[in-house]
Amino acid sequence: MAALMLLPLARVSAAVDPNFYIFLCFGQSNMEGAARPEAQDLASPGPRFLLMPAVDFPEQGRKMGEWCEASAPLCRPNTGLTPADWFGRTLVASLPNNIKIGVIHVAIGGIDIKGFLPDSIPSYIKKAPNWMKGMLEAYNNNPYERLVTLAKKAQKDGVIKGILMHQGETNTGDPKWAGMVKQVYENLCGDLKLKPEEVNLYVGNIVQANGQGVCIGCKKQIDELPQTIHTCQVISSDDCTNAPDRLHFDADGYRELGCRYGEAVARQLGFEPKRPKMAVSKKIEVPADAFTAETTVPGNEFPKVDKERRAYFRINAPQANKIIVDICNKKYTMQPVGNGDFMAVTDPLPVGFHYYFMNIDGVNFVDPATETFFGCNRESGGIEIPEGPEGDYYRPQLGVPAGSVRIIFYYSKEQSKWRHAMVYTPAEYDLKKNIKKRYPVLYLQHGMGEGETSWSNQGHMQHIMDNAIASGEAVPMIVVMESGDIKAPMQRGQTMGDYGASFYPVLLNDLIPYIDQNFRTKTDRDNRAMAGLSWGGHQTFDIVFNNLDKFAWLGTFSGAIFGLDVKTAYNGVFTNADEFNKKIHYMYMNWGSDDFIKSGDLVRQLREMGIKVDANESAGTAHEFLTWRRGLHEFIPHLFK
Repeated sequence: MAALMLLPLARVSAAVDPNFYIFLCFGQSNMEGAARPEAQDLASPGPRFLLMPAVDFPEQGRKMGEWCEASAPLCRPNTGLTPADWFGRTLVASLPNNIKIGVIHVAIGGIDIKGFLPDSIPSYIKKAPNWMKGMLEAYNNNPYERLVTLAKKAQKDGVIKGILMHQGETNTGDPKWAGMVKQVYENLCGDLKLKPEEVNLYVGNIVQANGQGVCIGCKKQIDELPQTIHTCQVISSDDCTNAPDRLHFDADGYRELGCRYGEAVARQLGFEPKRPKMAVSKKIEVPADAFTAETTVPGNEFPKVDKERRAYFRINAPQANKIIVDICNKKYTMQPVGNGDFMAVTDPLPVGFHYYFMNIDGVNFVDPATETFFGCNRESGGIEIPEGPEGDYYRPQLGVPAGSVRIIFYYSKEQSKWRHAMVYTPAEYDLKKNIKKRYPVLYLQHGMGEGETSWSNQGHMQHIMDNAIASGEAVPMIVVMESGDIKAPMQRGQTMGDYGASFYPVLLNDLIPYIDQNFRTKTDRDNRAMAGLSWGGHQTFDIVFNNLDKFAWLGTFSGAIFGLDVKTAYNGVFTNADEFNKKIHYMYMNWGSDDFIKSGDLVRQLREMGIKVDANESAGTAHEFLTWRRGLHEFIPHLFK
């Protein structure tokens, strides 16, 4: 009888595979994964690396809580490459063939460490920003509980051997962070009956970007975490490459960091680490149909673009050890091809204009073969990937009279200094017959890290205006472009509300009076408009809605407008739709289908308030000048009519 009673227990015990090593992965966006997976990331390394999904993946046929072969994405559908991907691959390469690796992955971009503390989660959920709510809801508004619930289920199959964390950016400078991390770790050990000395905490460090990382202040906090948690190991992010935002790693950076996690765990388990195989670069052959890019400095053969929209770069640097091309959120290692030359070819690029940099042995520089464009807070290289005839609206056309883009210097009494702006005047402005004609004015702002030349150089604003005016789509108008005090990056201690706000009194009290005094303008609000891309869209909202006595038209293109409460913003300007719609003659918003800043939800809220707003999503474009060229082209035909 006793033997029969013990039989079920024996069966349960036998079901736990001691050679199935399970790891819990949690954190914020760099654990979630912010880089686009590439071909080598999408192929599964086989049945020895498994994922217990924390959510359903309908397109991949994955079910929450059911083991499946692991391949990117691991976190949730539509997330990116995470260090957990190459962590698992490294363990598969390093450990004996009879050992399987399993991961459970719960991460939320931007989440505070309080979001993983059971006592703090309810209050944290209430205060979470709108953009995070969908991610929280994916875990039933309790990411910690989801992690623990799945971990308990996984313990019926294997043995938890470690906990991987990448979090801290949101808690940069928080003196209580280390203690809260310890509390999360101890909660996990207690709830899952784990012995800390057998289940280490592995914590990856943040993006460093050569000391320029957005959250570089968090590095010291993470480095010192083992002083608070003696079973903690810090995974170095030294020399891990990063995305242009200096907040997230790029794909190579995630692979490198993931391998380092895996190597640390392999050593802890008593095995010699081995790196998994990665894709090997192929010989670069430039097809006969490749042509020199229009943004290339005359006299140079490269950069080139082929019919598949791949870009080819070449540079002579005989003493260089490693050269990288950084374009469209991806870095390409250039290959030596003889005579001191290095070459690289990109994946197919989206049409339109793109900034790019080269990096020799850790130093960023502008490719000497390209024209320069002010962007990314500095002079940058740029390349145009041409559209077909659909892009003729932003190209100069034979027979179309060309307007002028003038450089002006004006004195700002607000700042007691001279400032610089660009002013477009239509082709007819200088004709003698129009010497007394006056024109409406559009104040057009660029985005964060760009300058007063960006709309004309990168955006081809003058060609868009010339063509639209010549065809009768748009009325002749003057366009004014200023730096807006957002050429420099946001300074330490500066809030988002402060950034660029110093420009507001300059525009109102210095620039507008200067333009009205020195150009033949119509000076009433009905003949004054404002529009801006990205942060320039943020400035447009702030200026126009606080100064409706001066503006009657506005537009935003990928407008950086976050957390706006339409019921209270700008002294409740949206609450009286009838009055608003009388004052604002036309309001327009656009964004790209692949944009990381979208205005669709805001447009919906405004329309529900009765606000008339026109909107459009640019198909196939991201946060880039092709989105904004399209936006300007769609906006100007509605002005001053």
